[in-house]
Amino acid sequence: MQRRDFLKTAGVGAASAGLALPARAATPTIKWRLASSFPKSLDTIYSGAENLTRRVSELTEGRFEIRVFAGGELVPATGVLDAVQQNTVECGQTASYYYYGKNKALAIETTLPFGLNARQLTAWTYYGGGMERLRTLFAEYNIVNFPGGSTGAQMGGWYRKEIKSVADLAGLKIRIPGFGAEIFSRMGAVPQSLSGTEVYPALERGAIDAAEWTSPCDDEKLGFYRVAKYYYYPGWWEPGAQLVFYVNKDQWTALPPAYQAAFQTAAAETHLLMLAGYDAKNPPAMQRLVQNGTVLKRFPDDVLLKAYETALAIYAQESAKNPSFKALYDSMRAFQETSDAWWGVAEASMTNFLAAMRRKK
Repeated sequence: MQRRDFLKTAGVGAASAGLALPARAATPTIKWRLASSFPKSLDTIYSGAENLTRRVSELTEGRFEIRVFAGGELVPATGVLDAVQQNTVECGQTASYYYYGKNKALAIETTLPFGLNARQLTAWTYYGGGMERLRTLFAEYNIVNFPGGSTGAQMGGWYRKEIKSVADLAGLKIRIPGFGAEIFSRMGAVPQSLSGTEVYPALERGAIDAAEWTSPCDDEKLGFYRVAKYYYYPGWWEPGAQLVFYVNKDQWTALPPAYQAAFQTAAAETHLLMLAGYDAKNPPAMQRLVQNGTVLKRFPDDVLLKAYETALAIYAQESAKNPSFKALYDSMRAFQETSDAWWGVAEASMTNFLAAMRRKK
């Protein structure tokens, strides 16, 4: 028998005997719900959740579908951690410093006053041991966390009157959460806890004297420039605010590995695209705000110095009583010391030189 005839006959026999290679196992269809902390009006942030779900669907050929719900539609805007932990929803989009009241260590996942900038925080998370330490913390809440975007460095908020020194902070009613609120309080201000929808009317009627939100492209949408003239910088309490996707740990473990890979890939893409979106949208938004009468002001040096010293004192006190905070903070701080030295040599020096050249034109 010729060799080719033998192979042909053998192939038929093997197929008829059920010895052909098995077909690829069918992958399941999975449907999840994602609860966001953010309204659709904050499109740069909210679109991060939409990008995640779209890419997950594309990467799994439509077999893994995640439906997004804006803040308040399924759970309160600051109820996402509880909802994911309790498996009310399978996943969520939020900012971990919203849960500062549960454990102040959670804030480190988002940002710390005078902490890492956006790129540094990403570097520490992925390459500086941050992810491993954060995963240990979030395991206490039955959650697996994934970096999901960044606003970059934020502005210092809107003020109805000028801040010329630390003395001007005495009695100042300012909307600000978390560690920023704690620092302002120790400097004599009166922090207020207000949801996003409450900030504008409170500032308009004078119930508060100042309010921080995010960055020019978001602040412009909310219209703060109409009710407060002075726009301060830098936002020292949010030098690189990172958003996050939470996944219920039991749901994550049950996912097929290919779907886990799709989610991880989509989250990483979203992390990159959101920061790029803010970097593209903020410059023209800042120009429009100035054209509409906004007065840009840098915080006085004594305010920055006092805030910095106060922040370090608070971190030392929290580290002394909170082991999970200390573990994360010590790791982040060690990374920052080395990273800041590099940024000062390369990144910051080039940026500052180019800014000086533009001012001379």
